[in-house]
Amino acid sequence: MIPDCLVIGGGPAGLTAAIYLARFRLSVTVVDAGNSRAAMIPLTRNHAGFPDGISGVDLIGRMREQAGRYGASLKESAVTSLERRGELFLARFEDGEIAARAILLATGVVNRRPDMPDTLHDQALARGLIRYCPVCDGYEVTDQAVAVIGTGERGVKEALFLRAYTADLTLIAPDGPHAIDPVPMQRLAGAGIAMEDGPCTAFAIEGERIAVTTSGGKRLFDSLYPALGSDVRSELAADLGADRTGDGCLIVDSHQRTSVPGLYAAGDVVIGLDQISHAMGEGGVAATTIRNDLAKARALRR
Repeated sequence: MIPDCLVIGGGPAGLTAAIYLARFRLSVTVVDAGNSRAAMIPLTRNHAGFPDGISGVDLIGRMREQAGRYGASLKESAVTSLERRGELFLARFEDGEIAARAILLATGVVNRRPDMPDTLHDQALARGLIRYCPVCDGYEVTDQAVAVIGTGERGVKEALFLRAYTADLTLIAPDGPHAIDPVPMQRLAGAGIAMEDGPCTAFAIEGERIAVTTSGGKRLFDSLYPALGSDVRSELAADLGADRTGDGCLIVDSHQRTSVPGLYAAGDVVIGLDQISHAMGEGGVAATTIRNDLAKARALRR
């Protein structure tokens, strides 16, 4: 049976959409490569309804169980290509292919990491020594010694954002001396944010802190925020001709439709606030739109 919708990506946006679609009594398959950013979260206290926090793995596990309970099919694989076949879409993955009437892309983004071994990175992330989302967990570093690693506008903005939580803040250039225009430099100085020139030559965990070695020597911090940007996973949509921003985010209307009929997008792959709650809201909107669009198409064929 050809599913009504294929959801590509099993994070909060994709799984919310799958729950909605299944409860709309539509057939839905979720294909997930198993690398959701949400699953990397050790503990979030920013997600409503969990005052003591919940891990990303636990949240995703609960959502997968809920989607499966209502009939959504879950497949672990990575979609390698997506093409249009008449009124259908054809998605190819590592060990097969699936045709569907509609596609929801919830493929998210990939954070750019500091130059350190994966094992060290993952251990530091699990312990809260590396954090990627000041909106999510800036509260957790209140009055701690914090470093932001980044340059240019992105680094400046993240450092100024975190200044609301702590006065002990350093902006580190990862690759060499800072090259920041005078006005933002004055804003950093006025906010009491220190600046450290790179390059960053070493990272290590020392006790309960993370050590960063630069040209100025070794510094210890309670937490490190990489502000190095991210890469948007929108290539599948680009292959179909979907409109994107200069950064690669998919452009959608207020109902999560892309510029390609039958192709929808939700979550971090769409420009907007990279938050679980926001992604879930977009997933619900997308699923409702898909349901209504498919119903209209069926009515027209009668």
